[in-house]
Formats: sequence, structure tokens, C-alpha cells
Amino acid sequence: MYDDFANIYDLVMRDTPYADWISYYKAIFARFHRTPELVLELGCGTGNITTRMAAEGYDMIGLDNSLAMLSHAKEKNQDILYLLMDMTDFELYGTVDAIISGLDCMNYVTEDIDKVFSLVKNYLNPGGLFIFDIQSPYKLKELLPGEPIICDEDDIVYIWESEVEQSLCHFYITFFTKNENGTYSRCDEEQTQRIYEIDELSAAAEAAGLTVRGVFDAFSFTKPKAESERIFFVVSKE
Repeated sequence: MYDDFANIYDLVMRDTPYADWISYYKAIFARFHRTPELVLELGCGTGNITTRMAAEGYDMIGLDNSLAMLSHAKEKNQDILYLLMDMTDFELYGTVDAIISGLDCMNYVTEDIDKVFSLVKNYLNPGGLFIFDIQSPYKLKELLPGEPIICDEDDIVYIWESEVEQSLCHFYITFFTKNENGTYSRCDEEQTQRIYEIDELSAAAEAAGLTVRGVFDAFSFTKPKAESERIFFVVSKE
């Protein structure tokens, strides 16, 4: 998964407001009176958040299970340490001050979410924060399934279909990207996200010995609503 997609990932995600994630992470650090220096990003992909955090002065480590994604990330900043590992089974040489995981990467952990929280506790310094976001059950169950999503732009066309099966949401995406000679190249991608309830993730974090400090509607400090599409969690190691 992601090897072919890695080559077009930045094109597909070019309108993503990465700056909102960076600003929000900094706001969370300030709200909880944390000044982290060394920060680990789980599921860093092509490094769009990692490199921006590094530009803000944080010492970053990026971790992802796709070599193709990490190759693109490395091209953006040669000084960042990138690790080819899975979120459910990674090993660091020491601890870090904070861990982040953006763009609903945690939804892609369809099994062994408890292992992620256990490793987070293991590698967080005391008082460190783990900040992650998910696509909400409302979005995955109610908004995405149904009629296909079609994007038709000059340099890329894609058709996105979603299907819910119990606690899983399957994505079937076909991309057509425009070549320099005017022809199009096709890339077919299948992905699966786990539909997580807030209580389920909170319980898993607490079971690992972590403390849930807050659950917020996207980029705010208000509680999620029934129609919230993205939910952020702030978890700490006491």
C-alpha cells in the first residue's frame, strides 16, 4: 500500500491546510504548559507536517511504514531523522518530549491500537503529550459512504468511493494524473480506516497508563459535536 500513491500524494493533498495543524499543536503545547524540544511524528508520510514543525524550531523524528513515502519526505529535509517502522511496532533509542500523529493516521490502525498507546507511553518523557486526530464516526459512517466523490481538475482527476463494513470504512480510489505530454496515468488505491468511538480510544489510552487530558472538535478547545468530522485527542504521560 502507498508505493504508487506516494508519487502523487503531495499533488492529491496540496490543498490540505497543514498550517492549521502546526498552529494547533503549538496552541495545545501552550495550553498545557509544555515546551517540547524533541518531537516524534507517527505516520509522517511525505513529511509535510514533520518539515513544517522542524521549520518552527522543533527537533523532529518522522516514522512511517512506507519507504516510498519516506523517500519523498527525505527530499524535503535531509536533516530530519526518518524511521521505516510501523506505528504498532517501533523502537527508538531514547525518549521524546511529545508525539504527534496527524491527518487521521490513527484511523489506519485497524488492529492493535493498544500497542500504539503502550509504545507511546514507553517513549514519552514524563509529562509529555501525545496529540492525535481521527476522522469521526459521523464522517466515516454518514458522510463518506453513498455517492462517489469525483474531483476533476486540470492536472488530476479522481473517483473516491467508500463502503462501511461493521467497524471498518473501506476506500476505493482511482486517480488519473496528467503527464507532460497531455496523457494521463492511472493509479488505483485501496485503503481501510477503523471507525473509532471516543470512549473506545479513551479507554485504550487509559489502559496503557496514559491520561486523557482533552478531546476536542477540530482545531478548537470545545467538545466534539454530533456532527464533528475531525476529533483531536490530547493524552499525557504523568
